[in-house]
Amino acid sequence: MTIRVFCVDDQAMVRSGLVMVIEAQDDMVVVGEAGDGQEALDLLAGAQTDVVLMDVRMPRMDGVEATRRLMTMPDPPKVVVLTTFDLDEYAFAALQTGASGFLIKDAPAEDLLNAIRTVYRGDAVLAASTTRRLLAHVAPDLPTPRTGPDPLAALTGREREILMLIARGAANAEIARELFLSEGTVKTHVGRILGKLGVRDRVHAVIFAYQHRLVRPNP
Repeated sequence: MTIRVFCVDDQAMVRSGLVMVIEAQDDMVVVGEAGDGQEALDLLAGAQTDVVLMDVRMPRMDGVEATRRLMTMPDPPKVVVLTTFDLDEYAFAALQTGASGFLIKDAPAEDLLNAIRTVYRGDAVLAASTTRRLLAHVAPDLPTPRTGPDPLAALTGREREILMLIARGAANAEIARELFLSEGTVKTHVGRILGKLGVRDRVHAVIFAYQHRLVRPNP
């Protein structure tokens, strides 16, 4: 299966570099490119696309708003946010709207290609520990959650334990060691947690935990 990629960046040279790297792969093809979020939405409406590489800081419409609108479409493509800074509030906003992760623009080409393949498979493209560090940076500005039912009411005790470990950046192997479980069992629990919370991947499970004040950043 060929992965269909769409590139969005307001710098033509950046787009050209992305296209060159992607088109050199046997399993990928670039199906379009745009210089801002509005142009991307217009073109993506008629394009069959699997993964969108989305810059965040662009004229007319930024990548955050473009991602939010993309996520309202039926069967939307996966979005990987491209950002200049590791701790970028724009990147967090894009994650909140449904992006599957973010990459620093100066990341090696191999990281970019791995990210495209990873989100195409349905996983997130950054480690939960990276998300946690980003969230710790923006945590003071997160809105206070509304009072209401326990957000974890649907989870079992074991699933709550695993969610807390995910939120602290633990990988499946680390969770397995801590809880004396097999990695396969942990993976099954993670899948159930995502389904019950209605989040698309473990990165968004971390965001869920921070938004609901289930964990707090270290001082």
